[in-house]
Amino acid sequence: MIRDIKGLHHITSMASDARENNRFFTDTLGLRRVKKTVNFDDPSVYHLYYGDEAGTPGTVMTYFPFPNMMTSRSGVGEVGETQFAIPKGTLSFWKDRFLAQAVAGVETDTVFGANRLRFLGPDGDGFALIETADDNRAGWTGQGVGDDVAIRGFSGARFNLHETAATEELLHFMGYERADVEGDVTRFIIPGGNGADTIDLAALPKVPFARQGAGSVHHIAFAVENREKQLEVRKALMDTGYQVTPVIDRDYFWAIYFRTPGGILFEIATNEPGFDRDEDTAHLGQALKLPSRYEEFRDQIEANLEPLAA
Repeated sequence: MIRDIKGLHHITSMASDARENNRFFTDTLGLRRVKKTVNFDDPSVYHLYYGDEAGTPGTVMTYFPFPNMMTSRSGVGEVGETQFAIPKGTLSFWKDRFLAQAVAGVETDTVFGANRLRFLGPDGDGFALIETADDNRAGWTGQGVGDDVAIRGFSGARFNLHETAATEELLHFMGYERADVEGDVTRFIIPGGNGADTIDLAALPKVPFARQGAGSVHHIAFAVENREKQLEVRKALMDTGYQVTPVIDRDYFWAIYFRTPGGILFEIATNEPGFDRDEDTAHLGQALKLPSRYEEFRDQIEANLEPLAA
């Protein structure tokens, strides 16, 4: 069993419009844009990161905004809901804020004893704010969002699957423990995790497979402390039969990837070196940062990218 994963590192999704995506996460949700770079495999497209002040692992939502990308179709074999933690007693603040800003799909419910506010992102992305007690992570403030109500980071995510047994086995191998069952959803947690340490598995045997597009999660990343731990995790996964990529340098973390039995793409990412490796914390996310191999093409890349603010 793997003991070095402490919860989520980041979640990466796809969008159809970079400017609208940036506005929604920085203005509506009040998160900080901690990095403005490009898709390392397609530098004509932004890679935008949103999180807390420093882009702490467990707080970072990232996006590839492909202009005019086809909208996704929800279904099984995907991360169906990204869940953020908010302080207890703040659900009404967020509901009023979302209704005032015409956010789609706003509805409240209670899941596993916690009050939840569900809503949709600009491309129909499935999100929830979950009231969480004793979460001592500091939220990013601004845009009318004070520290007393600010998003603390992820609480976790929900996977939509035809059947959950193989993914349950994988999560257990990764250090998660089965915590509770409610209807067709089984909850797993990592004891002593980083706050973003909950995974819900929804068994949906009659639902069609999802179609990826704008509004769908591309991959979900789990956090390990450093490269040494990452190599240990990689070996453990490969020894168990998973096909895992070599380590890839993503500038702000090192990454490995593998496909799960349910079809979801998992990443294991390092907490090092962090988003301040090429700009100081006070100015994170302001300048366009490029991988070294693209620097000689900076003028061309910048000319082809739509400015994020008018």
